[in-house]
Amino acid sequence: MSPLESELAAGRRTLPLAGSALDTLCIDTIRCLAIDTVEKANSGHPGLPMGAAPMAYVLWTRFLRHDPAHPGWPDRDRFVLSAGHGSALLYALLHLTGYGVSLDDLQRFRQWGSITPGHPERGLTPGVEVTTGPLGQGFGNAVGMAIAERWLAHRYNLDGHLVVDHRTFVLCGDGDLMEGVSAEAASLAGHLQLGRLICLYDDNHISLDGPTSMAFTENVEERFRAYGWQVQRVEDGNLDLDGISRALEAAIADDTRPSLIAVRTHIGYGSPHKQDSNSAHGSPLGADEVAAVKRAYGWDPDAVFHVPDEARAVFGEALTRGAGWRGEWESRYAAFAASQPQLAEEWSRALSGELPAGWDDDLPGWDPGAPDMATRVSAGEVLNRLAERIPWIVGGDADLSESTKTRLTAERDFDGQTGDGRNLHFGVREHAMGAAVNGMAAHGGVRPFSATFFTFSDYQRPSVRLSALSSLGVVWVYTHDSIGLGEDGPTHQPVEQLAALRVIPGLVVLRPGDANESSWAWMVAMRRASAPTALVLCRQGVPVLDGTRELGREGVARGGYVLQEARGGLPDVVLIGTGSELSICAAARELLLEEGIAARVVSVPSLELFREQEAGYRSEVLPDGPPRLAVEAGVPQPWEAMVGPRGAVIGVDRFGASAPYKTIYEHLGLTPQRVAQRARELLEA
Repeated sequence: MSPLESELAAGRRTLPLAGSALDTLCIDTIRCLAIDTVEKANSGHPGLPMGAAPMAYVLWTRFLRHDPAHPGWPDRDRFVLSAGHGSALLYALLHLTGYGVSLDDLQRFRQWGSITPGHPERGLTPGVEVTTGPLGQGFGNAVGMAIAERWLAHRYNLDGHLVVDHRTFVLCGDGDLMEGVSAEAASLAGHLQLGRLICLYDDNHISLDGPTSMAFTENVEERFRAYGWQVQRVEDGNLDLDGISRALEAAIADDTRPSLIAVRTHIGYGSPHKQDSNSAHGSPLGADEVAAVKRAYGWDPDAVFHVPDEARAVFGEALTRGAGWRGEWESRYAAFAASQPQLAEEWSRALSGELPAGWDDDLPGWDPGAPDMATRVSAGEVLNRLAERIPWIVGGDADLSESTKTRLTAERDFDGQTGDGRNLHFGVREHAMGAAVNGMAAHGGVRPFSATFFTFSDYQRPSVRLSALSSLGVVWVYTHDSIGLGEDGPTHQPVEQLAALRVIPGLVVLRPGDANESSWAWMVAMRRASAPTALVLCRQGVPVLDGTRELGREGVARGGYVLQEARGGLPDVVLIGTGSELSICAAARELLLEEGIAARVVSVPSLELFREQEAGYRSEVLPDGPPRLAVEAGVPQPWEAMVGPRGAVIGVDRFGASAPYKTIYEHLGLTPQRVAQRARELLEA
């Protein structure tokens, strides 16, 4: 008789059994590890792990195809804990199934330098696919992962070779489904018929402030049916393990629709005083309640971080199963590589982020005197050239491709059922688009981009921030970047967005000044395979400037460079321009030259990259002596440190207006004449 069976026979257990006695032991092992993890930290969320442990157990031991010994195995199923506050559940599962998460790591939950932070972080903890915690983001990431899986399957599953054959599972809570990003993402997934996306919904009726009925009374299941999802319900998610299994089997069997399995659970399951209460949501249970819970589970209340041998053996089978699945896949992949060597080489490059040889040899270039061209137009040409050389570039826009110029003109629209096509139509869903392209990048094998008007970057900001936090190589394309948008007026004219993006750690913002700088900006973005880049592009035509084709290739990569030198040696004044204002600085230089004033024009398309350069290079570009005048159609704040106390900034410290863009520029002082006048004032000061 096992210890658990002895306890049951002695009548010390007060809760009913879920499935077999061994299943119950394993489920309670997850619960108790999570409880102890939170209690040791005196911080965290014990309630979700206690309630959701049964569905997680069923998924991880009966359905999830993964290999804990090789967390990066390309054909693994992806698991996303969208309800990231329940991280103790995920860490317990990672430890038990053999990932590199030890009991010591569990005991260092939420501590400095640990690999078990309060919310899961990609790249920190083995087995964590995406960074979650901001509710709804993980759900949107999972949609992107399912998109990536479909695209990769279409490209590489050729001639009977099954290289890509996995699913994306996501566990979400009520809070996730309250967030608008999840609604956008669910609508998109239903439209695309992403049949390999399966969501387990922890329907426990409790949020941080109390019952969800205070603010969330909709019929979630009917909403998802309306989105085009298969919807099932398990009425007792704490005891009906077979019901959970049947629901997962039905979801896996349906390749034509994403699946939502609403599982009715009880937050803080087994807690005599806190079950079904928000007090179990975001705070440790407390020593007395922990002891009471463990007694209810039939456990020794004094046993801390205890893993029964029987449970460890069950979870340990994941290593054996995983090795078998991976070995089978490696045999299939070897046959694929022998049959399709070029595709196999492409697959390896796409997964590693390595770019093909010669990918940037013939990027488009333009000579001075070419017709004025908006950088959104030139950047679109560059993107299409890159897509010819890098076939795993996949992306789309928020119903704006005609304006953003980001359509891959030689490619078809993405089909969620077949995976064919490289143009994604996200619809007017900027936030879901952001979360999805993050998921695509996290999945691997594709290099995603998204595109929208720059003012709508505000709708994407949480996703952009997470791309930087997670080191994801997403290219964020933003067009219509300033008051230069013109007649659409201040609602669509971004003025503060540049400053807002530039303060995100790890994000590089590039605002090219002409067509050639657009080429070099895309070149920089593609080299940043493990970090996000924002390309900020203008709507209005700008001239091709002398020097950008020759000097810009290296200069843009360094964030700033001398574009036009002052005649006669050391400049009297330095004009610093970016984006569409770079040509204004160049024109002002000519006006000053007529007056005998020597002005140097410096292009700084990226403040972040320029700051990374060695001090000697920065001083060479921006010498200490002459006053500096920066010009940009945005709030002045980002440039104030660069120009220093003797310098000045001509910017836009108000919202724009509805009028032709040249009129707006004139009224707000963004003209060569005004720049030249301000430069003279600095010299006279």
